[in-house]
Amino acid sequence: MLLNIIYLLGQTMACINYDFAVSLDLQEPAREITEVGVALNKGFGLGDTVIYMPLFIVGIIGLIRRSAFGLYALIGAMAITAYWPVVCLATLFYAKGASGWSFSDYTTYTIVLSLIAIYGIWGFWYLVKNRETMVKE
Repeated sequence: MLLNIIYLLGQTMACINYDFAVSLDLQEPAREITEVGVALNKGFGLGDTVIYMPLFIVGIIGLIRRSAFGLYALIGAMAITAYWPVVCLATLFYAKGASGWSFSDYTTYTIVLSLIAIYGIWGFWYLVKNRETMVKE
């Protein structure tokens, strides 16, 4: 649920008021990542708001209720949790040296995004491996 609060502030707010998300240090300013980077972040924000967060919330509630639908929703959310940091890391490294790109916090982002991807892979594996014990018959 903590991730969903952060997504609400960083991702959903990026679509509504990007500068506010930047002021919370949950998005990068355009001067570092260009307007195309901002557009990419807003696109991720919209996708997270309409697909990822609902899957996560339905998954958590469903898993608490021990429903199969909740389990599969959370498995989907964990797959996305593994996917998006890989895309973001690749984007950061492919954009390095591009005109107007002045992003510099590669070390922190590499560590944080790698940990999130590992968490997503572990969560996906754990849920799939233990699925029979997590759902009421």
